[in-house]
Amino acid sequence: MTQSIISAHHLNHYFGSGDLKKQVLFDINLDIYPSEIIIMTGPSGSGKTTLLTLIGGLRSAHEGSLKILGREMCSASKKQLQDIRRQIGYIFQAHNLMTFLTAKENVRMSMELHQEYLKQDIDAKAIAMLESVGLGHRANYYAENMSGGQKQRVAIARALVAQPKIVLADEPTAALDKKSGRDVVELMQKLAKEQGCTILLVTHDNRILDIASRIVHMEDGRLVNTCN
Repeated sequence: MTQSIISAHHLNHYFGSGDLKKQVLFDINLDIYPSEIIIMTGPSGSGKTTLLTLIGGLRSAHEGSLKILGREMCSASKKQLQDIRRQIGYIFQAHNLMTFLTAKENVRMSMELHQEYLKQDIDAKAIAMLESVGLGHRANYYAENMSGGQKQRVAIARALVAQPKIVLADEPTAALDKKSGRDVVELMQKLAKEQGCTILLVTHDNRILDIASRIVHMEDGRLVNTCN
């Protein structure tokens, strides 16, 4: 049987402490397998982004079990969270590019976190990755001189260049028109398939649901259903 790459069991999470302590995730049970594309839907405030940040090692989980690539994230140390983050690619709604860097330099940054890439020609790798997202000719353009769709393509190149096992995407099409949004998710789908990585994508965009292997829906901090 295939081993899950993300596994949450009876996962609970809280914000604040003492009298202000508030539970935001309730008894989350979810297994995600290699090469799956999982889309997570649900209203604002339902806990989607909180769950994404726990899976991404951006904060330590509180109760229950959350295993990412076989490692337990509940009560994980800063070092353990850092180790996991190196194996995950992130794509955000606001693309989070450094506007004072070129497209190539933004993509390079991702490889500079990995010792094994420093011995390689990372400029050539960055350019090759930009070519694969259709932006080889924009390698030396600054992010501020690019369209929204182009910036999001650079963000995808940056997320995938170090060949992560998992890519987490939070509303990657929210700021894009219909065609640009579609192009971006199809590109993610194609590159992830080529690299064999798993995608977990949070979205309100009903136009892209058809790319999912499964759709999971959250409400009020709970997973309420999963459908293929």
